[in-house]
Amino acid sequence: MNGEDKRSSPHKGRGRRAVHERSGTVLAEELEMPRTMFGRGLGLMFRNQLSPGRGMWLIPCNGIHMLFMNFAIDAVFLDHGERVKKVYRKLPAWWGIVVLEWGAHSVLELPPGSTSEIDLRRGDQIIIQ
Repeated sequence: MNGEDKRSSPHKGRGRRAVHERSGTVLAEELEMPRTMFGRGLGLMFRNQLSPGRGMWLIPCNGIHMLFMNFAIDAVFLDHGERVKKVYRKLPAWWGIVVLEWGAHSVLELPPGSTSEIDLRRGDQIIIQ
Protein backbone atom coordinates (compact mmCIF):
# COMPACT_ATOMS: atom_id res chain seq x y z
CA MET A 1 0.00 0.00 0.00
CA ASN A 2 1.20 3.49 -0.74
CA GLY A 3 -0.73 5.06 2.14
CA GLU A 4 -3.52 6.34 -0.12
CA ASP A 5 -7.01 6.03 1.34
CA LYS A 6 -8.93 3.59 -0.88
CA ARG A 7 -12.30 4.20 0.80
CA SER A 8 -15.07 5.86 -1.13
CA SER A 9 -15.03 9.65 -0.99
CA PRO A 10 -17.45 12.24 -2.34
CA HIS A 11 -14.45 14.05 -3.90
CA LYS A 12 -12.63 11.07 -5.49
CA GLY A 13 -13.02 11.87 -9.19
CA ARG A 14 -9.90 13.78 -10.29
CA GLY A 15 -7.56 14.23 -13.19
CA ARG A 16 -9.47 16.05 -15.90
CA ARG A 17 -8.56 19.55 -16.96
CA ALA A 18 -10.52 22.50 -18.35
CA VAL A 19 -9.36 24.41 -21.44
CA HIS A 20 -10.86 27.55 -23.02
CA GLU A 21 -11.08 26.44 -26.65
CA ARG A 22 -10.86 29.84 -28.37
CA SER A 23 -7.70 31.00 -26.56
CA GLY A 24 -6.19 27.62 -25.68
CA THR A 25 -5.84 28.82 -22.08
CA VAL A 26 -5.90 26.09 -19.45
CA LEU A 27 -8.36 27.15 -16.74
CA ALA A 28 -7.50 24.20 -14.49
CA GLU A 29 -4.82 21.53 -14.84
CA GLU A 30 -6.60 19.26 -12.39
CA LEU A 31 -10.32 19.17 -11.63
CA GLU A 32 -11.96 17.50 -8.68
CA MET A 33 -15.33 16.04 -9.65
CA PRO A 34 -17.57 15.21 -6.68
CA ARG A 35 -19.60 12.11 -7.52
CA THR A 36 -22.40 12.42 -4.99
CA MET A 37 -25.02 15.02 -4.13
CA PHE A 38 -23.36 15.31 -0.71
CA GLY A 39 -19.96 15.90 -2.32
CA ARG A 40 -21.37 18.56 -4.66
CA GLY A 41 -23.16 20.24 -1.74
CA LEU A 42 -19.98 20.25 0.33
CA GLY A 43 -17.93 21.52 -2.60
CA LEU A 44 -15.06 23.70 -1.41
CA MET A 45 -16.56 24.59 1.97
CA PHE A 46 -14.26 24.67 4.99
CA ARG A 47 -11.07 24.56 2.91
CA ASN A 48 -8.42 27.26 3.30
CA GLN A 49 -7.69 27.75 -0.39
CA LEU A 50 -7.87 26.37 -3.90
CA SER A 51 -4.34 26.06 -5.27
CA PRO A 52 -3.48 27.66 -8.62
CA GLY A 53 -4.15 25.25 -11.48
CA ARG A 54 -6.75 23.33 -9.49
CA GLY A 55 -10.52 23.50 -9.71
CA MET A 56 -13.76 21.70 -9.01
CA TRP A 57 -16.31 20.68 -11.64
CA LEU A 58 -19.79 20.34 -10.18
CA ILE A 59 -22.00 18.28 -12.49
CA PRO A 60 -24.98 18.34 -12.49
CA CYS A 61 -25.29 21.82 -10.97
CA ASN A 62 -26.96 25.10 -11.91
CA GLY A 63 -26.46 27.11 -8.72
CA ILE A 64 -23.88 27.51 -5.97
CA HIS A 65 -23.52 29.21 -2.60
CA MET A 66 -20.56 30.78 -0.82
CA LEU A 67 -21.62 29.95 2.74
CA PHE A 68 -18.84 28.46 4.90
CA MET A 69 -16.30 29.38 2.21
CA ASN A 70 -12.98 30.74 3.46
CA PHE A 71 -11.83 32.27 0.16
CA ALA A 72 -13.13 33.86 -3.04
CA ILE A 73 -13.55 31.89 -6.28
CA ASP A 74 -14.29 32.39 -9.96
CA ALA A 75 -17.36 30.41 -11.07
CA VAL A 76 -18.08 29.48 -14.69
CA PHE A 77 -21.58 28.12 -15.39
CA LEU A 78 -21.72 25.75 -18.37
CA ASP A 79 -24.56 24.27 -20.43
CA HIS A 80 -24.92 20.59 -21.43
CA GLY A 81 -22.30 21.05 -24.17
CA GLU A 82 -19.79 22.77 -21.83
CA ARG A 83 -20.43 26.18 -23.39
CA VAL A 84 -20.23 29.23 -21.10
CA LYS A 85 -23.58 30.48 -19.80
CA LYS A 86 -22.35 32.92 -17.12
CA VAL A 87 -19.07 33.90 -15.43
CA TYR A 88 -18.76 35.21 -11.88
CA ARG A 89 -15.34 36.61 -11.03
CA LYS A 90 -13.92 36.76 -7.50
CA LEU A 91 -17.10 35.77 -5.69
CA PRO A 92 -16.40 36.73 -2.07
CA ALA A 93 -16.45 34.20 0.75
CA TRP A 94 -19.70 34.15 2.72
CA TRP A 95 -21.44 36.09 -0.07
CA GLY A 96 -24.47 33.83 -0.01
CA ILE A 97 -26.32 32.13 -2.82
CA VAL A 98 -25.52 32.79 -6.46
CA VAL A 99 -28.77 33.03 -8.39
CA LEU A 100 -29.59 29.84 -10.25
CA GLU A 101 -28.47 29.98 -13.87
CA TRP A 102 -31.27 28.51 -15.98
CA GLY A 103 -29.90 26.32 -18.74
CA ALA A 104 -26.68 25.62 -16.85
CA HIS A 105 -25.78 21.97 -16.35
CA SER A 106 -22.46 22.30 -14.52
CA VAL A 107 -20.19 24.79 -12.77
CA LEU A 108 -16.42 25.16 -12.76
CA GLU A 109 -15.14 26.57 -9.46
CA LEU A 110 -11.67 28.05 -9.93
CA PRO A 111 -9.14 30.04 -7.88
CA PRO A 112 -9.97 33.76 -7.77
CA GLY A 113 -8.62 35.61 -10.80
CA SER A 114 -8.39 32.48 -12.97
CA THR A 115 -10.70 34.02 -15.56
CA SER A 116 -9.52 37.65 -15.28
CA GLU A 117 -6.94 37.50 -18.09
CA ILE A 118 -9.25 35.68 -20.51
CA ASP A 119 -11.90 37.21 -22.74
CA LEU A 120 -14.37 34.58 -21.56
CA ARG A 121 -17.73 35.14 -23.29
CA ARG A 122 -21.16 33.60 -23.16
CA GLY A 123 -21.21 30.72 -25.67
CA ASP A 124 -17.46 30.05 -25.52
CA GLN A 125 -16.56 26.37 -25.56
CA ILE A 126 -14.79 24.88 -22.55
CA ILE A 127 -13.09 21.57 -23.26
CA ILE A 128 -13.06 19.15 -20.34
CA GLN A 129 -10.40 16.52 -21.09
